[in-house]
Amino acid sequence: DAEALFELNKNPNVHKYLWQTPEKHIDESIKVIEYVQKQYQENNIGRFATIIKETGEFIGWTGIKFVNDHIENGNTNFYDYGYRLAEKFWNKGYATEASKAWLDYGFNQMNIKEMNAYTHAENGASNHVLQKVGFNFREDYPDEKGVIWKWWQLKNSVQ
Repeated sequence: DAEALFELNKNPNVHKYLWQTPEKHIDESIKVIEYVQKQYQENNIGRFATIIKETGEFIGWTGIKFVNDHIENGNTNFYDYGYRLAEKFWNKGYATEASKAWLDYGFNQMNIKEMNAYTHAENGASNHVLQKVGFNFREDYPDEKGVIWKWWQLKNSVQ
C-alpha cells in the first residue's frame, strides 16, 4: 500500500485541512505504515487501508485509532475515528459509508463507550460527515499554532 498511500499523502489538496505538510518521498509513507502496524500490535486497532470492494482500488484509509501518544484538546488515551480519502473519491459517499461501518464495529464489537473525532474548523465536508453519522459537536479549540479545530464526540447508546 506504500505507493497508493504516497499518492494520497503527496496531494496538497488532501492536506489543506490537515497540517499542510504533503509528503515528498515514499519513505514517509512507509514510516506511516510502520507506525500504524505498531498501533495494531499495541492497541489491537488502528487505521485500515480502504478499498472499493468491486475493483480492489485503494481509496484512502479509515478507522479507529487509540490515541495515547499525544494530547489533543487536553485529552489522551481515547478512541478517535478518522479517515483520509484520495481526492478523486471525495463527495461520493465513501466517507459516510465507512464511518457508519467503523462506528458499528467500534461500539458493537469493541464495546467502546465513547468515540471522539477532530476536524479542522473550516473543513465543511468532514464536519458534515461526522454530524450526519451521529457525532455531536462539543467545542472549538486551538492547536499550538492557533489553528482552530472542532472536537466531536459520540457515546455508545448500546451500553
